[in-house]
Amino acid sequence: MKDIGIAIIGHGFMGHEHEKMLSRFPGIRVVGISDKDPEQLQDVYEGIKRYESNEALLADPEVDVVLLACNNNQHHDLVIQAAKAHKDIICEKPVAMSLKELDEMEAACKENGVKFTVHHQRRFDPDFRTAKAVYDSATLGDVYTIKSSLYGFNGNMHDWHVYISEGGGMLYDWGVHLLDQILWMMPGVKIKSVFADVRNVINFEVDDYFKILMRFENGVTAEVELGTYYLADKVQDKWFERHWFVGGNKGTAYVDGFFPEGKIVRTAHLLQNVGGKRTMTAAGPTRSFGPAPEGMILTEPLPEVHTSHENYFENYVRAYHGEEEFLVKIDETRRVLRLMDAIRESARTCKSIDFE
Repeated sequence: MKDIGIAIIGHGFMGHEHEKMLSRFPGIRVVGISDKDPEQLQDVYEGIKRYESNEALLADPEVDVVLLACNNNQHHDLVIQAAKAHKDIICEKPVAMSLKELDEMEAACKENGVKFTVHHQRRFDPDFRTAKAVYDSATLGDVYTIKSSLYGFNGNMHDWHVYISEGGGMLYDWGVHLLDQILWMMPGVKIKSVFADVRNVINFEVDDYFKILMRFENGVTAEVELGTYYLADKVQDKWFERHWFVGGNKGTAYVDGFFPEGKIVRTAHLLQNVGGKRTMTAAGPTRSFGPAPEGMILTEPLPEVHTSHENYFENYVRAYHGEEEFLVKIDETRRVLRLMDAIRESARTCKSIDFE
């Protein structure tokens, strides 16, 4: 079976990451790379073409697929150009800056008969897959809450991510991934309402903090929180904190870190209401928030998952040759963009938004 010839537009951080992974990936051949800044092409691997323009890349008959790793605001025009050149397309997230842009991109791809999907490799993050495995197992009973959080200390973003005009900001950057993970954890479950707080804490133009609450039709309330300036000195050997919490009526689970540590936690039995008996704690007279009696808290290991970002391209190669479906559907990315519109509206009005 012929290797898929892929060319990359954009040789910044993600362009370099794609080049590094795909240059050794079975079933794929990296044909060439273009970038509007010639200096970005100086370290292209030997044997890979360096195009002087995107037009030259799109005219190369060796190129089957164009992988867009450029600034967010460039996705719309380049997808349409690639489609008209009859090249199949993998686009970095967020796929577009608006629903209108995405509709135009998809229409161009359908008109020219090209394959179009989006690089949501974080569906294969070990922390997310562990939390999803817990949820899918139903071991926690009826799940009522899922929390996903990511905190950093530096506050500032890099390069073009600090400019609105380039599609910068954390909602477009990490937010798209975190929302996609929540929606893919519960596929097909409608969101009844959305409430959000989106802020510029220390950045002038773009958002660097958000808290998003989503009430799902199945009774789950999902919370997604990100802060780039969320300081805690307890983290001594890491520059970030990554956490999941899944709560049900038969136990809870916590999943900490991108390469996760955590446990499933249960109680041996529920506390009974005993009249006149209470415990004095630092919180006052209470039993629910007092120290747990010996033997009350039981723990179990988290399920083991074996996953990596390479799994995205394993699916892509098989799907490209018609052996299975592409993992990421354009309708799924459209739903994320619709959700982001509701999030911004909620943050602007300070009101809950009815969604689906």
